[in-house]
Amino acid sequence: MTRRFRWLATVSACTVLVALSLGPAAAADKTKVEDSTRQVTEGAQSIGYGEFGPGVSDVIIGVGRTIIHGTVYAGKSIGEFFKKAFE
Repeated sequence: MTRRFRWLATVSACTVLVALSLGPAAAADKTKVEDSTRQVTEGAQSIGYGEFGPGVSDVIIGVGRTIIHGTVYAGKSIGEFFKKAFE
């Protein structure tokens, strides 16, 4: 019975942490992530219109920028969560 209780307590604690982390995530600035995502979309559309060279270039650069800015955004969100959680 003790193992089941520990498992239930662990799952409950993880659920609470995830729920609390969703609040500060909205506070971080994600405009750079949205701009990078828009660049990928525009590059893919230009490939569809026959502009293969510039389209592929925009997609590759946009994917790289999305990864970088997404990582920074996630780090800031996690940082804000821990600041609020342990104040």
